[in-house]
Amino acid sequence: MALPDGMAVRPAAAEDAAAVCALLNQVDEIEIGRAETELDEVESELRGEGVDLAQDSWLLHDADGKLVGYGLVRDRSGGERIDLDQYLLPDQLAGGLHLFDLMEARAVELARRNGADRAVLHLLLNAEPTTDTGAMRDRGWRLARRHHALRRDVSPETDPLPEPPAGVRLRDCTQEADRRTAHRLHQRTFAEHYDFKPRSYEQWLADINADTVDWTRVWVAELDGHGDVAVLRTGVRLPTLAWAFNIGVLPEARGRGLGGYLLRHFFAVHAADGRAAVGLGVDTENATGAPELYRKHGMEVDFSVDTWALVLPTA
Repeated sequence: MALPDGMAVRPAAAEDAAAVCALLNQVDEIEIGRAETELDEVESELRGEGVDLAQDSWLLHDADGKLVGYGLVRDRSGGERIDLDQYLLPDQLAGGLHLFDLMEARAVELARRNGADRAVLHLLLNAEPTTDTGAMRDRGWRLARRHHALRRDVSPETDPLPEPPAGVRLRDCTQEADRRTAHRLHQRTFAEHYDFKPRSYEQWLADINADTVDWTRVWVAELDGHGDVAVLRTGVRLPTLAWAFNIGVLPEARGRGLGGYLLRHFFAVHAADGRAAVGLGVDTENATGAPELYRKHGMEVDFSVDTWALVLPTA
């Protein structure tokens, strides 16, 4: 679709991080009622490995010069899978469709460069987004999966450090060898999960922005007679909110209370750090019992996020 008269599009640059962050927080306020985006997240995204801002990013301005839309395309797979981000203020459908034209074309170009005969595009959106999903369906996009963002209040009084199950020991990942173990356990415990992409150790470090990770808040669990069997990777999303990015237990070690222990450990450590709340994301179709485990431990749905998918030929 042609860009509406008076509107303008240009690539993003590192110095645009503050403006992009402000836009994302405007969208957050509309969709979930509060700002959820930190400036360092945006800065990290704009300097992400493998992202060519001149070709992979777009800023959409209205006739008054106000930033009303932002798009980013990322090739993390080296194959057919291409990830898209789009943030758009309400009532900007025409400009948003123009962004889709640009982003979809770039995604096809990247997949073709990778030697794939099709481009499989994925886009994450709030379940009640500012983007017009009807217009997306008209373009061939389909709703592929839903995840819940869960949240729970914590405090040192209500969430003391739990006793580990018999034979279980935790260690943090301040040492390189333990970081490699955490990566190996992540790859094994999440291999059957929806949308899992195998990653080398170096790719994984890049994905999680390893230079910003507090490795004292990432743990490996060892079980007597079984060796290292579980991984817990956490961090801080907002000054008052801690996040569990991964809680993974090997199949042969499940049913021993390890998942619940790791969850309570996550609560306790971050409560002691002064966080008022904790959160995590879970696939609504997760078959490991994780959603029920989280509910039993007092976690409730905060909001929902949908994965939208589009398949385009690269020929």
